[in-house]
Amino acid sequence: MSATLTNGTLLSKTVRAEVARRAAQLAAQGCRPGLAVILVGDDPASSIYVRNKINACQESGVHSICDRYPATFTEARLLARIDALNQDPTIHGILVQLPLPSHFNRRTVINAISPDKDVDGLHTMNAGALMSGAPRFLPCTPAGVMRMLAAMHIPLEGSQAVVIGCSESVGKPMALLLLEAGATVAVCHRQTRDLALYTRSAELIVVAAGHPKLLTAEMVKPDAVVIDVGIHRTADGKLCGDVDFDAVRKVAGFITPVPGGVGPMTIGMLLMNTLQAAEYAFKTRP
Repeated sequence: MSATLTNGTLLSKTVRAEVARRAAQLAAQGCRPGLAVILVGDDPASSIYVRNKINACQESGVHSICDRYPATFTEARLLARIDALNQDPTIHGILVQLPLPSHFNRRTVINAISPDKDVDGLHTMNAGALMSGAPRFLPCTPAGVMRMLAAMHIPLEGSQAVVIGCSESVGKPMALLLLEAGATVAVCHRQTRDLALYTRSAELIVVAAGHPKLLTAEMVKPDAVVIDVGIHRTADGKLCGDVDFDAVRKVAGFITPVPGGVGPMTIGMLLMNTLQAAEYAFKTRP
């Protein structure tokens, strides 16, 4: 048996096409969606992520700007720049690429972004809205995963799901979205004593642990759905995820590849959040 691969690259094209269509309609009315991306420091992976986001904007009819600052940039100056973007009517979404250099207070920076422009869905107000079941913006990666599960026609109500990882941007909101969909969810993390005890009974496993090839075939229930959020570069220069892909695909029913799985969907949902922010701004403008 070999698992069915879920092509995130192909699915993301449908999301981008929808964004492009709606962005063109909005632009015809005088409002072109705009995204500002801020990169502080010279982390190579972050630079690649930012480049991919800017390219995706260009392909989807979304106006974008990218501010790049050295790692020595001060928090006060970054907050001042965010405040200026909050006031800019041509910018509807603001994204600060994480991680930030160590001298920044991550929560202070994220909460400086207007909740109406927080297209990463990480502002305290937006995180609280998600907790209450009435989210404004969904964090992009969990939103992308949910879109993939819908496209795969995976029944979530009553299912047993495991989320490996409890980050603010992926693990925690992923668990909340699965709960909202009716799944019974276990959240595992680095303090979990017996990870396999949870994963072997799960019908759905979402792995966002930041640990290459953490999930092995022996830990997976036959025919389970396995979603790999991780991305790493091995010593030989190849990319891999948090899942031992070659082994797990022989056991699972569905599996996402790395690259070409969740990553493209994350960018697609960022574009969708930016579009929705622009539509809201246009609808509510004075």
